Amino acid sequence: MAQVPQTFFDALAVRTWCGLALSALGRAREEIDAINVYPVADGDTGTNLYLTVESAATAVEAVFAGHEAGFAPVQPPSLADAAHAMAHGALIGARGNSGTILAQLLRGMAQVLAAEREATHTDGAGLRLALRQAADAARQAVAHPVEGTVLTVASAAADAAGGAEGDCGTIARAAHRGACAALAATPGQLAVLGRAGVVDAGGRGLVAVLAALVETFTGESPGLRGLPGLSGVSGPPAPGEAVRAGNARLSRGAQSADDCGRAFGEEGGIARDAGKDGEAGAGGEHGPDGDEHGREGDGGGPAFEVIYLLEADDAAVARLRRRLDTLGDSLVVVGGDGLWNVHVHVDDAGAAVEAGVEAGRPYRIRITHFGADDAHTRGGERPPRERAQRAVVAVVPGEGLVGLYTEAGATAVLARPGEPPASGELVEAVRRAHAREVVLLPNDADLRHTAAAAAEQARTEGIRVALIPTRSAVQGIAALAVHEPDRRFDEDVVSMTSAAGATRYAEVVVAVRESWTMAGICQAGDVLGLVDGDVAVIGSDVAATAEGVLDRMLSAGGELVTLVLGDEAPDGVAERLESRVRESYLAVDTVVYRGGRQGALLLIGVE
Repeated sequence: MAQVPQTFFDALAVRTWCGLALSALGRAREEIDAINVYPVADGDTGTNLYLTVESAATAVEAVFAGHEAGFAPVQPPSLADAAHAMAHGALIGARGNSGTILAQLLRGMAQVLAAEREATHTDGAGLRLALRQAADAARQAVAHPVEGTVLTVASAAADAAGGAEGDCGTIARAAHRGACAALAATPGQLAVLGRAGVVDAGGRGLVAVLAALVETFTGESPGLRGLPGLSGVSGPPAPGEAVRAGNARLSRGAQSADDCGRAFGEEGGIARDAGKDGEAGAGGEHGPDGDEHGREGDGGGPAFEVIYLLEADDAAVARLRRRLDTLGDSLVVVGGDGLWNVHVHVDDAGAAVEAGVEAGRPYRIRITHFGADDAHTRGGERPPRERAQRAVVAVVPGEGLVGLYTEAGATAVLARPGEPPASGELVEAVRRAHAREVVLLPNDADLRHTAAAAAEQARTEGIRVALIPTRSAVQGIAALAVHEPDRRFDEDVVSMTSAAGATRYAEVVVAVRESWTMAGICQAGDVLGLVDGDVAVIGSDVAATAEGVLDRMLSAGGELVTLVLGDEAPDGVAERLESRVRESYLAVDTVVYRGGRQGALLLIGVE
């Protein structure tokens, strides 16, 4: 950790700020999670912000490590180098709604800090401009901005900084005070916060990040104890009560962190007065109860959160924004220069991913199914924080199957050809499943060690994990088909394991080089049929090779054939195989799915 205070905003200050912000969010993570009720009460805002800043800090450290190891010129990293690394790291590591917005805030700052490529540092005036650009960029990234959220807090910080004069420390203090005052007022702007008796969780996280900025330039932390929303958070007000964060003190603007804390009462809860009509303060542009589309908090709302990185040009992203806006809400698209982070809440996860495929190349796709009890609550009441009893986490090889798995209730982790997920990604997926018991389906023999490491890590965190060694997505489909979360965990795991084990699996691929196989020598371009992982058929035609594979598999019997078509499978192959089964094998049913870009031309399962 670099020493504080830093005099100017240079590369070392960027490094110091990222480290201090990560530490601050690490300390506050669980408490911020606990006040997360908007836009979805899934209790993970603190965790998402922490992971986003962790990715940013890691990227900045990599820049410094490269210079220190001699992989770059002798001089230390420039401000532009560090700022770009911070923004890029946050972009590729952004998690959740608030994390995605924070990534855009950091990107907006980087656009100003790195404007002069050769500059070694900037001063208070430069920091002022960076905070303004950050707030504006974040607001533009959100499809339907709502007041009383992190956007409001960011704008207030920029406004306060804009009215201050002095060095970086002075500007940072002003921004922090403005953010603190705005945070205190959020319950009066968004009624779901007022009824729950909390401030906005994303805004609370931003206050912690700005407190780290103050410490970077002054060596003194504004402190966390006096800030609202962390300790002593009170429950929903009784009928007839109202939350009034915008009292006389806040209308003048909080002068310090302690002032901001006192506005929330001695224990940190929100101060309450009886409202004239029992109403909370005025809401944002969609009203105090409205979500990003102005809907009332009636307990409805999309079932899935979809996040992915996307390589696409600006025109394609503009079309994607319009398409996703019709599919769901909480739409945030951040980034630029060909790389974007897309976040949206939808009912049709597959359609959201397909929209990304149409726009460009989506990857690192994460789909989370919101639990029925904690995703959307009636009337904005604060939901229970209990974990779900059981969840399934599955690695899926193509976008098409992502929708199938998520509709079956699983948390899907997309594995693109040549881009297998790391154990950390699987651990994160297990955490996001938010369950006491998790069934993990790797769906790939090569991922067994990665999945085992992830399962072991999750167990150290108190999660009961059962790893079913599925070797193909078709075995995972069979396991999901018999999954019953209401029965005993051991019984469910045994049933799913049995179903997966009873499913023979195969794939049809194209050879990329000459090689010796169990079926003889293949040449580059040959069509290979692999059964249970070994090459069984070598041919020149996809459909004929697939028929040979299917005949071998059904010779041992079977009741159901599952076909998963890849994007590059030739037209008509599914119909030909279905006809083959119908004409040659009585009482055998066939189901067909579209797998998308899954690597193999065709996956086959027989059970």
